[in-house]
Amino acid sequence: MAKRPILILPDERLRAIAEPIEKIDDGIKQLAKDMLETMYDAPGIGLAAPQIGELKRIVVMDLAKEDEPAAPLVMINPEILKYSDETVTTEEGCLSIPELYYDVERPAEVTVRYTDLDGKEVELDAKDRLAVCVQHELDHLDGVLYIDYLSRLKRDRVLKKFQKAERLAKKAG
Repeated sequence: MAKRPILILPDERLRAIAEPIEKIDDGIKQLAKDMLETMYDAPGIGLAAPQIGELKRIVVMDLAKEDEPAAPLVMINPEILKYSDETVTTEEGCLSIPELYYDVERPAEVTVRYTDLDGKEVELDAKDRLAVCVQHELDHLDGVLYIDYLSRLKRDRVLKKFQKAERLAKKAG
């Protein structure tokens, strides 16, 4: 396994649409392992392949609490089939937008279909925190970031902050 660098806003690859995975081979299995190691090290509860510069439709997550055993979940070519009408507002953060957290409103429940690492098709009804995490990570596969759900003013503030940080880093480097 290998820890990979996580892309940070405003990296343009975060806005790219990921390609479907045609075949689950050793390369995809290794990518899933690398993603899990990167996510656990960050630390985070979810990671999408575009966040490490891989434009493939795969996400990993683990919502186990600190005192619980790890419960990694790998979703290949996931798609949301159904959204609930009921919504929930929760504070979200993102490994690609470090140290910023904002309230985001999303459907409270979703049904997601994906392929697991063994090539089996799985349908999962997700509620609460898992539903939010699924929606957040699947958005990454379509180049959507959680800040896109904020007001234009807040979103612009976040973008300016990270653009400035990038400019300063380039000057220093």
